[in-house]
Amino acid sequence: MNFIALIGALALTYYRPHRKLDWLQEIVAPIVQLLERNFNGGNRLQGITAWALVVLLPSLLVGVVYYVLLQVNAILGIIFGVALLYFTLRLSQFGPRAEEIIAALRTGNIDEARLLLGQWEKVDTDSFTLTQIAQVSVETVLSRSHYGLFAPIFWFVILGPAGALFYRLSHIVTMEWQPHEATAFNDWSRKVFRWLNWPPAFVTAGSYAIVGDFEDAIYCWRSQAQTWSDKAMGMILASGAGALGVKIGEPLPMNGILVFRPEIGLGDPADADYLRSTVGLVWRVLVLLIGLLLLLTFAHWLGQ
Repeated sequence: MNFIALIGALALTYYRPHRKLDWLQEIVAPIVQLLERNFNGGNRLQGITAWALVVLLPSLLVGVVYYVLLQVNAILGIIFGVALLYFTLRLSQFGPRAEEIIAALRTGNIDEARLLLGQWEKVDTDSFTLTQIAQVSVETVLSRSHYGLFAPIFWFVILGPAGALFYRLSHIVTMEWQPHEATAFNDWSRKVFRWLNWPPAFVTAGSYAIVGDFEDAIYCWRSQAQTWSDKAMGMILASGAGALGVKIGEPLPMNGILVFRPEIGLGDPADADYLRSTVGLVWRVLVLLIGLLLLLTFAHWLGQ
């Protein structure tokens, strides 16, 4: 059932792309911010309570509804799973955005490229060079495909639609509740997301290595992943950059300050061609994961 629901959701998303960048975040973010304003008294228990209301409770409700629908009629359960995944996965977002930036990079339109990347990543790009725009765009495709596609699919396979929603809501809460500063209020949500993100991060990084340059991907993973502040994302970026044979990371000028970032990857600096190759890498990983899930589904059917 999970395989059919996933294929249906991916097909629907491909042929009916989302109009908004991330509708789920647009809906949930104001609620998350409201809970922080009303619950944040500097107490860890208050943070756990707010997290349970916005992450755990909706996920449990989705899990119960999915289970009940499957018991009533399998088709109803599949339709529910397709609908939830359609609004949870972000398949249609990284490709078109990257293609717009690729077009601007190839024509040398740096102002347009800066504007597109700034709108996409919500960062100050006014001082970025064309190479830096390409580097950050490659990083964005690698990271957003993990957070919005591969990791939710991983938890969907493990826990059904509730798992995919649980991961996405956990990520949104983590990003909204002071993501760069640990507090008593956000301590629990940060820990839960680290636990949730670690297993699929291994899967994403391993998949990048399998469908790309395996030797370089493993080398970068082993030697460079620990240099990134977020170790899970360090694995993903290092493996992805090694698989592509491109250099990313490096210091960036933002808001008038040079922000230090370690160099990741091997080979040449990023450009429009590498950005397009990154999109292709993501598609190959998606095909790989679907193929593996298909094999697991067949094995389950044969074992019954």
